[in-house]
Amino acid sequence: MAESSPAIENLFSEGRTFPPPDEFKAEALATDRSLHEQAERDLEGFWAEQAERLHWMKPWERVLDWDLPFAKWFVGGQLNVSDNCLDRHVEAGGGDKVAYHWEGEPGDVRTITYGELRDDVARFANALKSIGVQRGDRVNIYMGMVPELPVAMLACARLGAAHSVVFGGFSADALRDRINDAEAKVLITQDEGWRAGKVVPLKQNADDGVTDTPSIEKVVVLRRTGNEVPWTEGRDVWWHDLVEGQSADCQPEAMDAEDLLYLLYTSGTTARPKGIMHTTGGYLTGVAATHRLVFDHHPDTDVYWCAADIGWVTGHSYIVYGPLANHATSILYEGAPNFPEKDRWWEIIENYKVTILYTAPTAIRTFMKWGTDWPEKHDLSSLRLLGSVGEPINPEAWIWYQTNIGGGRCPVVDTWWQTETGMIMITPLPGAIATKPGSATFPFPGVDADIVDNDGNSVGIPGGGYLVLQKPWPAMLRGIYGDPERYKETYWSRFEGKYFAGDGAKRDEEGYFWLLGRVDDVMNISGHRISTTEVESALVDHKDVAEAAVIGKVDETTGQQIVAFVTLKGNVEAADDTTEVLREHVARKIGKLARPTTIIFTPDLPKTRSGKIMRRLLKDVAEERELGDVTTLADPAIVEEIRDKAAARPQED
Repeated sequence: MAESSPAIENLFSEGRTFPPPDEFKAEALATDRSLHEQAERDLEGFWAEQAERLHWMKPWERVLDWDLPFAKWFVGGQLNVSDNCLDRHVEAGGGDKVAYHWEGEPGDVRTITYGELRDDVARFANALKSIGVQRGDRVNIYMGMVPELPVAMLACARLGAAHSVVFGGFSADALRDRINDAEAKVLITQDEGWRAGKVVPLKQNADDGVTDTPSIEKVVVLRRTGNEVPWTEGRDVWWHDLVEGQSADCQPEAMDAEDLLYLLYTSGTTARPKGIMHTTGGYLTGVAATHRLVFDHHPDTDVYWCAADIGWVTGHSYIVYGPLANHATSILYEGAPNFPEKDRWWEIIENYKVTILYTAPTAIRTFMKWGTDWPEKHDLSSLRLLGSVGEPINPEAWIWYQTNIGGGRCPVVDTWWQTETGMIMITPLPGAIATKPGSATFPFPGVDADIVDNDGNSVGIPGGGYLVLQKPWPAMLRGIYGDPERYKETYWSRFEGKYFAGDGAKRDEEGYFWLLGRVDDVMNISGHRISTTEVESALVDHKDVAEAAVIGKVDETTGQQIVAFVTLKGNVEAADDTTEVLREHVARKIGKLARPTTIIFTPDLPKTRSGKIMRRLLKDVAEERELGDVTTLADPAIVEEIRDKAAARPQED
């Protein structure tokens, strides 16, 4: 296709609109676009006002230094993230407020107040000091969803040591690579974790991962299951032994606003993972402001649940740092949504009177597949706001979520952002902006987003193309650890002066943003560039479809063929004509060009434990290649089942 062709076709149309409910709007923090207008008039003033909500040990001298593509925010200012998340609330009399209601998968529970959390963090910070951790060091954390995970993160922040959390579902090799890239001094892990009723061998994986990590001096191990685990004397130390006798007095370090807070690794196009750098003052300003305004958070009355894993950026920003900075009461849940039954989440919401739920579209589609009987067993009337994160949400999944979980009364905030952005970037403010199912609506105040064509020119409204960011924002990544050139090449070289991290998007006639997924997931069908997201949305729009994943298979005639992997709802069985019914449904929704050539029905899709669909494995299946790495899948066996079904399926005309 010629470079001057349209970047991405604009096919799917959604006409339903949901204004903020009157009852919600009456209590909302933002009820109009005045914050957007304020930020447009005075970008630095807007972000300075948000930063002033934090506790600064030393005021900043300048709000922003911008030397494209490198930004510094709140230059000269000093603060400590742990102090902002804990001490200032305790000192203001809020120490008895619950920080976390924790539910272990087997059914054990803990309620942790801000005062208790502050003391736990201080004791563990002193424990880390006792094994040599100091300001400027890097510490790796490889744990499940236990309260000691945020304790470890906040203890590092208290000391000024950068943490690097590795998701507990990652392999030993992934852990080793991240430790070596960061040259971490200490690894914090646990004996085992729980997932869907089974133990996860975290310590064993950690041991395998540190076999070739010369920088590691100590491995701190939390006792969770109590089962026997391998042990290396002199290197390994139990968490409880290390903490015993430690003082709860540990003064937080005064950190420069631009000091490194944490590293979080994302996969790169090369074998070496990218260590995304997030610093202190700007990051905390961004996540606190977005958590407060996007979720319309009222600390005195809300019970907030971000159902992600802390091992991902969503958990860093919206389970740990943003909510704690805002004195929130949050839910932490250790395990799977279907253990012991498929209503575990709804039981938790009912028990704790959760008011805000933030989860991923893939979880919502899974609940759709399981049917409405499970949520209908529980009183979900405490919910007042729903959120979506992680990938574009299909309009029908949005409607199902809003209807069956939100009771038709809850606004849905669909959010777009990335590991690299650190904070939510495109989202409705729920009391101010009418929502459309499947649209992230508009940029957050102070965020300048646009959609451009192949040459970097704005495509206008309506139009589809490449999503870019044109001005710096406080929580933005400060680079790739140890590789500033890779940072410039990866994010700032495609379009001059613009940040581009690989996502496609479109705007409709009213200027609403619709995310189309990674541009790697755009298919070239007879010269037309079609987003997999739009075809998936058209399929999920059918009443019998719970979930769909679409890939482009190489074809000599058309460039690519569309292959769809479809999971039907509940007890729906595929009939002889189901394939043709779905193909024609797609044709009616977005055009004949987008009809799948092949549809393969499968009971599930290959997903990571965080719920991300691994479309590259489906591409391997469709193109009959050797399968790539399946070690991070929640159910590796599902790929073989899909491959068998694909092999037995005749190709459609």
